[in-house]
Amino acid sequence: MMKIEAVIHPFRLDEIRAALEDLDCESIAISEVLLNGGSKAPKTRYRGCEYRVDVPSVKLEMLVSAHRVDEIIDVLSQAAYTASDGDDGGTILVYEVSDAIRIRGGRR
Repeated sequence: MMKIEAVIHPFRLDEIRAALEDLDCESIAISEVLLNGGSKAPKTRYRGCEYRVDVPSVKLEMLVSAHRVDEIIDVLSQAAYTASDGDDGGTILVYEVSDAIRIRGGRR
């Protein structure tokens, strides 16, 4: 079993969710996150001082079979892609899960 985490732009969420539903991947945890872009973060000025701005993003988390990982990553990559210059489009991370336990019932 594998865990896939994807950090995407909020405006791409509906398209990504629809693409994942077409693959019967419906159990997705969705949360709002703020990305601190470090030195590449957008800057703004307020009262003569310069500040870095945190970028609002959406994080998707899902547990999938190891056999479906490449298929899901391809769909995520295509649906999350933006052609904007200077835009990385997001990040996809894949982890191996050693065990998963349902709280209700204790099923593994």
